[in-house]
Amino acid sequence: MGRIALIAAAILFALLTIVVPVAAILARAFADGTGAWLAAVTAPDTLAALWLTVLTALIVVPINIVFGLCAAWAIARFRFPGRRALLVIIEIPFAISPVVAGLCFLLVFGAYGPVGQALQPYGIQLMFNLTGIVLVSLFVTCPFVLREVLPVLQADGEDEERAALTLGASGWQIFRLVTLPRVTWALLYGATLATARAIGEFGAVSVVSGAIRGRTMTLPLQVEALYNDYDATGAFAAATVLALIAMLTLALRGLIAAFHPVRGARA
Repeated sequence: MGRIALIAAAILFALLTIVVPVAAILARAFADGTGAWLAAVTAPDTLAALWLTVLTALIVVPINIVFGLCAAWAIARFRFPGRRALLVIIEIPFAISPVVAGLCFLLVFGAYGPVGQALQPYGIQLMFNLTGIVLVSLFVTCPFVLREVLPVLQADGEDEERAALTLGASGWQIFRLVTLPRVTWALLYGATLATARAIGEFGAVSVVSGAIRGRTMTLPLQVEALYNDYDATGAFAAATVLALIAMLTLALRGLIAAFHPVRGARA
């Protein structure tokens, strides 16, 4: 009886917090017909926001893959002063509010910040453009690849790598032929999570983007702007696109977990 009650509670919670809201978004988006939904989705500002969102993810995720892989390798395979501190620093985005993070970036890299002021004479502006959006997106997504790859490296140990070293393999050969194949699925898993976070990030981006329509508004910001303009159809239509991208990303994550369960992966 207790098990049935727990299962029923879990299903009810999922219905109330996930299924019902998503169904409500879809119902409202198509309330005025498919034609109105299509017109809203293909509006110039919405398409520009969609492209900026995708472009940000295309820039942020590869950088995260390289950084996360290198950081995980360094932490798992080497002992150096500040090793634990490095891990704590990389996990800071999990603890800091995205809005606070965006404000910190604005204070440092904005026109009145130390970095922004130093770059002003050269005509370089880091905030209120794609660069600022990418910087804060990198901040909020940087732990994901590391936290999926690191447990796999720690669980597998170094035996195969040491064997390859004794056989004369170079460091690059060991990494490419021994280490990388063992962490490929964890790497994909972490990259998928980073992609989902980069696409859906709102708080940090809203602070540093400037919210210029058609130029610096990502899709989450576009949804809010349309809703504030009382364009409910446009807001919910844009929300369906965002939800579809998120669901596809999470479906890919589920497929990776189903076909190759990642040791040490954190859901």
